Amino acid sequence: MTAELLPGERLDDLQTAGLKLIQRSGTFRFGTDSVLLADFAAPRRGERIAELGCGNGAIALLLAGHRADAEIDAVELQPELADMARRSVRLNGLEARVRVHCMDMRDAWRALGRERCSLAVCNPPYGAPDAGFERESGAERIARGGLDPADVAASAAAVLKYGGRFCACYPARRMHELLLAMRDAKLAPKRARCVQARPDRAPRLILLEGVKGGGSGMNWLPPLCLYDAGGNPSAEWRRIYGEDG
Repeated sequence: MTAELLPGERLDDLQTAGLKLIQRSGTFRFGTDSVLLADFAAPRRGERIAELGCGNGAIALLLAGHRADAEIDAVELQPELADMARRSVRLNGLEARVRVHCMDMRDAWRALGRERCSLAVCNPPYGAPDAGFERESGAERIARGGLDPADVAASAAAVLKYGGRFCACYPARRMHELLLAMRDAKLAPKRARCVQARPDRAPRLILLEGVKGGGSGMNWLPPLCLYDAGGNPSAEWRRIYGEDG
């Protein structure tokens, strides 16, 4: 299909199932964390998935590429990004499985229904609301600082069924904030993986999965190193990006 590109936009290859993504400088663009989260979430057969704060739709498209039978509702507050995501969905011919809702994630349950999803994913804002990202555009500041972890966890809990999974990617240095918010929303942490640049570096991000109404007990997976000691992309990096063969 032909891309509907507006001035300043470009078309990028998601390197998954031939999918393409519309992006534009000055808006919040997808990065490695989005790719890692989509892989970590590992959608299951026939799942109904909610992506909370989808930006330009990268994770929703990646999830659709990972599971051909997944049904995805993506929620985005900013009209410009929601429109970009919708056009990317049309470009890839995924309108039957991926829907984009322009709304605050805190109201997502109104469009998706309460406790209707089996998986909710979010690459939430990384900065505290008062962190001051002076060099970022207004759109990027909204994407990073407009919500706190409590909003994210509560929004996920509202749309998840009992036993449903919540997957997020969050900075290691602020992980305690997300864990506390998940506890309050009755999302029990069950699976975690540290992401580090090299084997000798401290983790920068943590991939985390929680289960609504889950009990105690948490499984720590081996660290995900993006590069080996020599600075070359690791075998897992190549697998995730589809470059292993």
